Amino acid sequence: MQRSTKIVSTLGPASSDAATLERLVSAGVNMVRLNFSHGTAQDHIDRAALIREIGRKHNQALAVLVDLQGPKIRVGKFEHSKIELVNGESFILDASCQMGNQERVGLDYKELPNDVESGAILLLDDGRIVLEVTDVLGSEIHTRVKVGGILSNNKGINRQGGGLTAPALTAKDMEDIKVAAQLHADYVAVSFPKSGADMYMAKTLLRAAGSKALLIAKIERTEAITNLEEILDASDGIMVARGDLAVEVGDAAVPALQKKMIKLARQKNKLTITATQMMESMITSPVPTRAEVSDVANAVLDGTDAVMLSAETAAGKYPVETVEAMARICLEAEKSQDSKINDDVLTHGNFTRVDQSISMAALFAASHLNVKAIAAMTQSGSSALWMSRYISGVPIYALTPEPDTYNRLALFRDVFPVMLANENTDRENLLLRAELEMVRRGIVTNGDLVVFTFGDVVGLGGGTNSLKIVKVGDRKPR
Repeated sequence: MQRSTKIVSTLGPASSDAATLERLVSAGVNMVRLNFSHGTAQDHIDRAALIREIGRKHNQALAVLVDLQGPKIRVGKFEHSKIELVNGESFILDASCQMGNQERVGLDYKELPNDVESGAILLLDDGRIVLEVTDVLGSEIHTRVKVGGILSNNKGINRQGGGLTAPALTAKDMEDIKVAAQLHADYVAVSFPKSGADMYMAKTLLRAAGSKALLIAKIERTEAITNLEEILDASDGIMVARGDLAVEVGDAAVPALQKKMIKLARQKNKLTITATQMMESMITSPVPTRAEVSDVANAVLDGTDAVMLSAETAAGKYPVETVEAMARICLEAEKSQDSKINDDVLTHGNFTRVDQSISMAALFAASHLNVKAIAAMTQSGSSALWMSRYISGVPIYALTPEPDTYNRLALFRDVFPVMLANENTDRENLLLRAELEMVRRGIVTNGDLVVFTFGDVVGLGGGTNSLKIVKVGDRKPR
């Protein structure tokens, strides 16, 4: 049984050498994440080149995701690296402070005093420390400690309920977009977007840099939930980034929001990645907790395209074992999913594009016949994306001559990319070559039924207008 849900692995010190990367790919990684909050531009360029080399070596589609850092809303540094805050104490966040002490600490985000007022609740270090604002005096935010603990250098700050005005794209992000274009990223993730306008700006900068990468919006802010539909419309997909989101909206709200986000994204033909602490215990343990197993399985059952590992593979002791465990969980969860393609396709609404209608017709036909596979002959990957928004129980093989499309398709749930050159052949010969390639790979055998979708004009993006049901082995080369 092939695994439909894809796995994203963050690269870092524990997973950047060629041998470990090969093992990760063999264990089930489909896309690597380059976290631009850490490392140099050259580090990321080298890692991207290495993953491309491994993909070519193993004849496997592997996508590269560049994850932009976004605004640094963090405390500064302390004289002795950390302090301990006690409940009831006063503490000052001071935008003009250079080095922190027991009384105050500096801010990376100098505009924070303009974003808060008396009574606001600030959550530091992923909510482990809670401060209530008592007054704002110039560059100083005076607070009272509601929940104390150890506070160390550069810990993050969130405001309960949202309301921070930091722009989604910083000057560093704008430069990093150029690096993403240079290393030919397949996807670029924008951190902390608040609106569709943030994503449109990122897309404009990305295209100006010469990149065709697809854009992923990381849903991390309260405002992003409020503006979810417009963010989805401006993006190619979303990341359910449960860490900062949980701090802002409350951890109890996140599971239901996860389901809502994935459902809405699929309805809008967008991609989804579920992330944050999915296998957190495996940073130091060779086996996951039962709660982590359930968490990953539920994301699969929700319909996510991919599940993501962060520190587990970037810095953990067991990066390969973590991917292997996640792959097993995904496979087991997928066994319990029922196909309901008839109702889904019939109730989806009106289709305004011929190529989308052909894709839906292929799913409908596959659900009524004993079809072994759907073969989408695609330039851009759009037809494969549309098909993959429904759980049909039939694997979708996306055959494309485009290297960029081939790698991007690695993230699509239920889609298995295959490189197939056009070679200027006519349509019938191209279909026969596709059939023979699928036989060669062991995907189908003589007598199997395959649903093909394709266009009249070979090599035309968005030109899918035909469907053909083929019994493998019935046709001969002309």
